[in-house]
Amino acid sequence: MSQDAGRAADGTRVRLRDLAFRRDGSQWIVGRPDGQEFAAVPYEGMRAIRLLMEGATVEETERRLRGETGADLDVRDFVRALGELGFLEDPGGPATPPEPPTFPRLRARHVRWTLHPLLHAAVAGLVAAGAVTAVIRRETLPGWHDLLWSEHGTLVLLSEIAVGWTLIFLHEMAHLSTARAAGVPGRIRLGTRLQFLAVQTEVSGIWLAERRVRLTVYLAGMAVDAAACSAAVILAAVLGRHTVLSLVTLTSASMLTTQFLVFMRTDVYFLLQDLTGCRNMYGDATAYARHLALRLLGRPSPDPLAGLPRRERRSLRAYAVLMVVGTAGCLGVAFAVTLPATLVLLCRAVRALVTPAGLLSVLDAAAVLLAALGFQVAWARAWWRRHGARLRGTLPRLRTRPRP
Repeated sequence: MSQDAGRAADGTRVRLRDLAFRRDGSQWIVGRPDGQEFAAVPYEGMRAIRLLMEGATVEETERRLRGETGADLDVRDFVRALGELGFLEDPGGPATPPEPPTFPRLRARHVRWTLHPLLHAAVAGLVAAGAVTAVIRRETLPGWHDLLWSEHGTLVLLSEIAVGWTLIFLHEMAHLSTARAAGVPGRIRLGTRLQFLAVQTEVSGIWLAERRVRLTVYLAGMAVDAAACSAAVILAAVLGRHTVLSLVTLTSASMLTTQFLVFMRTDVYFLLQDLTGCRNMYGDATAYARHLALRLLGRPSPDPLAGLPRRERRSLRAYAVLMVVGTAGCLGVAFAVTLPATLVLLCRAVRALVTPAGLLSVLDAAAVLLAALGFQVAWARAWWRRHGARLRGTLPRLRTRPRP
């Protein structure tokens, strides 16, 4: 957006993009349904936006606000803030088109049934039946040894990949479909959570939907995981244990469990954020943890939570402790267990390539190296996509910093 789009003289009429709104207590959530930027504004800000959308000039908006509410709002600064959020049309050129959604031909009318209460009741009934079956027929439940169903490691790996990626696809499609039913485009992409590579569905526009719809979108993926696990347990009790059913049960159960690692931005994290009324729980808790670290070092630091409501401050302080402890534990496991095991596996693969004992050992070693390196490349690309712009912004400052 050009700089002129962020400035407004008193007699200027500004053009806003298509915006949507939602009442949130004493404030309003404002944003673009196809965007990722949202703002919480008071009644006066919401009224200013409506006046500007009706064609009032900056001067008229300021005068009418003063007459209606008695508020002395600097509308020029307010418009500049709207421009920084990308809420204004750019008079200097064509607007940057939004990133295309995943499966653009999937329309809201195609998946509106995903928000129907009868479907939710049916899924809840299936999960309850699966839980009862698991208690009554414990002998049909699989154990970790069921993962090693073949003596050929390649077959084991391929089967786990096939089942795992199928369940991941269904999980993310549940998020995408419920969001699309509410009119939110949604995009499925690779992302990172600490050292983990994750498939994520970006549905920021759901912030503008009512709470029932928001909670449905957050829980949709976990509902699919729980339904798949329950269905596999019931089928195993009826038909007998089978390799595929065991893989589905164990994989879906593990996927469901990891969603409770709320120190990362998992599905349960977004659910918890919404229920506590926090608008940026991870970011605010990170800022608060940084503030405490600076205070421990004896450096001055203003409390970033000072201007927030008491209930939100209490939730963020508790989450900050959970986030720090969980992150430290997760990274500790990565450095103490995952990294050494990966290095040993890679060393064995390289040794098998350097001193081959046969064609099968060479193929096995090559497959291990390709899988490990492919994972790292995918993780690095996803991490750079998320953090690269911010890192590039710091490099010029680092290069121009004067030497001591």
